[in-house]
Amino acid sequence: MNETYPRSTSPPTGIAERPVENGQVNWDAFNSNAYFSHNYGELRSDDRRIIEIVADFFKDNPPAPELGRAIDVGPGANLYPAMVMLPYAARVTLFERSHANLTWLADELQKPHGSWWQFWEAISTGRPAYDPINKPLDTLHGRVSRERGNVFALRADQYDIGTMFFVAESITTRTDEFRRATRLFVTALRRNAPFAAAFMRLSSGYVVGDEHFPACSIDEEDVDQALAPVARNVKIERVESEDLRVGYDGMIVATGRRK
Repeated sequence: MNETYPRSTSPPTGIAERPVENGQVNWDAFNSNAYFSHNYGELRSDDRRIIEIVADFFKDNPPAPELGRAIDVGPGANLYPAMVMLPYAARVTLFERSHANLTWLADELQKPHGSWWQFWEAISTGRPAYDPINKPLDTLHGRVSRERGNVFALRADQYDIGTMFFVAESITTRTDEFRRATRLFVTALRRNAPFAAAFMRLSSGYVVGDEHFPACSIDEEDVDQALAPVARNVKIERVESEDLRVGYDGMIVATGRRK
């Protein structure tokens, strides 16, 4: 479940203070079109920086086997984490809880928006591993499977490479649920598998369309503590956001390998 309007809209007064558990939220009310239009209608500078960090990390830390099983946990209406993994994945599972997002993903893969080519240029330029992929959106469509599932039900030791962008901190206000979701993402990978995860920093909640969704306010230390029991060689980097507004304080990218 990707975080959306936290990039530009603060939550309604008083809502963020009330504890909200993941299971209390109607994720099928997520407005995928609104999310996409606001965040991915064009490539932003913060996403460009995230792409640079993640694509370079996977270039230097490819999985074994060479073409393995990949998972993107909670893609929402975002294709670029899966696109980054294409040179390293024979199959890519889009693991998503929301029916609305799963329907959007099916439609998008059939007829993708043109803005994804901006993301592909940022991903592929200067990285030879992407050179053989001439039609990235067709390639993605051919390798993707959509799976409905809850991050808290992920099975261990299933995948060779993985991404999770704006999920663990964007589905609850509870720190324990944030930590559990982060760790379950990593343990869904096989041992020594590379991963990349992105988080909203100090988010107080977000609005998609007319619906408010919860967030857990976390920083780099929280990410480090969540990953420490399950990951090694972890590198955490803060990414400044363009058009920073009240409600969050930029983004955090963590890369590493499963212990």
